[in-house]
Amino acid sequence: MKRIAVLTTGGDAPGMNAAIRAVVRYATNKNIEVMGVFRGWWGLINEELKLFNHRSVSGIINQGGTILKTQRCLEFRTAEGQRRAYETIKKYSIEGLIIIGGNGSFTAGHEFYKKYKVPCIGIAASIDNDINGIDVTIGSDTAINTALAAIDNIRDTATSMERIFVVEVMGRESGYIALEVALAAGCEDVIIPEKQFDLSAMCHEIVNGNIKGKISWIIVVAEGAGKAEEIARQISEHTGLETRAVVLGHIQRGGRPTAASRIIALNLGEAAVECLLNGQTDKAVGIAKGEIVTVDFEFAIKKKDLRVDRLYNLIKVLT
Repeated sequence: MKRIAVLTTGGDAPGMNAAIRAVVRYATNKNIEVMGVFRGWWGLINEELKLFNHRSVSGIINQGGTILKTQRCLEFRTAEGQRRAYETIKKYSIEGLIIIGGNGSFTAGHEFYKKYKVPCIGIAASIDNDINGIDVTIGSDTAINTALAAIDNIRDTATSMERIFVVEVMGRESGYIALEVALAAGCEDVIIPEKQFDLSAMCHEIVNGNIKGKISWIIVVAEGAGKAEEIARQISEHTGLETRAVVLGHIQRGGRPTAASRIIALNLGEAAVECLLNGQTDKAVGIAKGEIVTVDFEFAIKKKDLRVDRLYNLIKVLT
């Protein structure tokens, strides 16, 4: 193998740059050229790529986001878009792709491999930690710590002002961030897509707590389970207590990656290149039980069972 390409697709995750750095430097050390593809699948379709070398990835290990940029590409879902991407691969003599991304990225990579047989290896990078068969993804630890720092600050003012706060975190289909942050921050309740929640029961608990002298309350809600503004309004109406909403939004995607996110990224960058060299394809690399593992794309993109009940119950018990 003489030349590969690396791209970042879907939502960005802190640590992607560290993974790009590892792919480029490890591959060039093996005398393999690396093309950096800009803006994900769009860059393959529109020939926006550049030959990278050792210096191309200097000074990026501590940066959030991705120097390759990323965007969602509806055109790649069409047969014509995929054909144009394949033509770019042939034109630039690319013999393998390393795709840094999450569930949607691997779904696209799997379909592309099945159609054109271009060797594809995925590096699991997702703040939602939603890759099946993999315990922890690049960026998830950073996102949790970013949200945790914000909620710790909110706790200070919630206590001082004697208020209820509903804090909305990312997670359209997954309650992972919400659960982890709610547990670590000592929050009183959590609302996630995987569990039905009873607003009346929650308000009853809040009122009882208030009667017993509890002066503040923090509820974490995953964006896919409800909107903070609406839930805060309903709590105020049901309890008569002042309730404020805070939406953390995209601050969870940015920021300097934690040591954990960087170290995972650097290890997986090496592993992805080795997979291509060993003839593996249509697989994702990630961490499971403390070890680097490969997971078939077809399995990796299935709905991940987060086993939320234990964490959810623990949050309730420790309230």
